[in-house]
Amino acid sequence: MSLAVAYTRAQLGLRAPLVIVETHLTPGLPSLGMVGLPETAVRESKERVRSAILNAGFEFPQRRMTINLAPGDIPKGGTRYDLAIALSILAASGQIPTESLDHYECSAELALTGELRAVRGLLPAAIAARDATRNLLCAPEDVAEAALCANLLVYAARDLREVCAHLDHTRLLAPAPHENLGAALKSYEGADLQEVRGQVHAKRGLEIAAAGGHNVLLIGPPGTGKTMLATRMPGILPPLTEAEAFELAVIRSVAGQSWSAASWRLRPFRAPHHTASAAAIVGGGTLPKPGEISLAHHGILFLDELPEFDRRVLEVLREPLESGRVAIARAASHVEFPAEFQLIAAMNPCPCGYAGDPSGRCTCSPERIARYRGRLSGPLIDRIDIQLEVAREADWLSAPTAAQAEASSIIRDRVATARACAMARQGRLNRELSARDLREFVVLDSASERFLKSAFHRFNLSARTYHRLLKLALSIADLEGRATVNQNDLAEALMLRRLDLRAAEESRRRAGLYQ
Repeated sequence: MSLAVAYTRAQLGLRAPLVIVETHLTPGLPSLGMVGLPETAVRESKERVRSAILNAGFEFPQRRMTINLAPGDIPKGGTRYDLAIALSILAASGQIPTESLDHYECSAELALTGELRAVRGLLPAAIAARDATRNLLCAPEDVAEAALCANLLVYAARDLREVCAHLDHTRLLAPAPHENLGAALKSYEGADLQEVRGQVHAKRGLEIAAAGGHNVLLIGPPGTGKTMLATRMPGILPPLTEAEAFELAVIRSVAGQSWSAASWRLRPFRAPHHTASAAAIVGGGTLPKPGEISLAHHGILFLDELPEFDRRVLEVLREPLESGRVAIARAASHVEFPAEFQLIAAMNPCPCGYAGDPSGRCTCSPERIARYRGRLSGPLIDRIDIQLEVAREADWLSAPTAAQAEASSIIRDRVATARACAMARQGRLNRELSARDLREFVVLDSASERFLKSAFHRFNLSARTYHRLLKLALSIADLEGRATVNQNDLAEALMLRRLDLRAAEESRRRAGLYQ
């Protein structure tokens, strides 16, 4: 038969739309034309496929060939189409049975020797193949990732010859076993929060942040433990659920990140350098890839030296912090990536780092400090629920040692209990509550209402800050095991917004209200 069809998948964000590879052989001078919006890497596959077919011991047809990648309105990029193109050529030339291709989808790059190589973003293709009730042919390096998809038959072959022998039923491949991840590592085994001596207030703030999924800004001089505290945040978070772990695995697959069963249930911790571009942080590219905020999905995004990041980079975080998603628009495509991350940021109080330090080492003028802090916009700071001052403690050596301090595992149990309370009450974390939800789930007594109204006017809080205070207070109540929010919860929540309080004090001082 001179016409054959093979199936593969494109990559468009986290989706894997079906691509039908149609090959037609007609009499004429030997040539190979490819249509269907192929990009450079796909057009180059002609040479890889030709060599792979010849080195696998098959005949490359000396006829006029037309290969169509349908549908023609989806851009085709990468090397994932090599195997499907080669099989459609072999089927059209009668070297393998055409009907056997109806039950398979192929995603693999071909080496010149005919060896199969791994491709990026196989997991979404595996999910789509399962939903289409077809089997998957891939390279051995991709088996572990594809095997995450239940109820899918995955066949891995070393080279093109093995694939053709399987399709010709002369030497069948064994389906890859599915890995049992139920016993995979379920808790973070890294650095422990008990190693941080002192900083009781900061540890309490991180526990509240973990309970409600709140964003945190750590402010303090160099050497006070800001980075040490942030890097121990994953240790007090409960492990990922199976659904969350699978969703994160899909993102990592599309980004080309390696996958490991040992880290299956661990929450991600991403710490990009302050020279990172906006595209690296939120994602981008001609064929958009996930950025750091998506790779931190259901985990932590740590931005150290926050004011050193480019202002435009920080501003693009505002929408994802609110919506939990990022939309990337290109001329040829529009994709969305999930980005429900918890932002943990750290900064110095001034350029030299010692503003407010009891040692008096700061040499910065008020104008220089204002310019430094002005690198962070008000709307961005407003989206950070907890703003902690991490001061230098003169008596930190007398603080409880690691053996005496509370371990991360103990804090993690309290956090897990608080999160379970929130999920039972509203089905999501406290940070995700809307204003309507807060009216339903946070009922204040008269004393608490008066306190909150007084704080709102005294510190000139925004409506967003007002609602974030309620969310923080609800997280504090969940940690205490109470169903209602009281005035003490609101007072503690207010103390966790140090930048708002300082800004209000400075404004009142400038207005001449303080002596």
